[in-house]
Amino acid sequence: MLAEHEATSRFFERTKLSDLQIAKITGHKDPRMLSRYANLRGSDLANQLW
Repeated sequence: MLAEHEATSRFFERTKLSDLQIAKITGHKDPRMLSRYANLRGSDLANQLW
């Protein structure tokens, strides 16, 4: 289970995949469950804006 959490978190951190694409890969059907893995940092969000 820990490896699954780690892998899903890395999809958010290291790829430009959308939430929907990540959900398709990981098999999550509930966006609320998937959002548990999106530990987004404010600095990362700011960098994506500019």
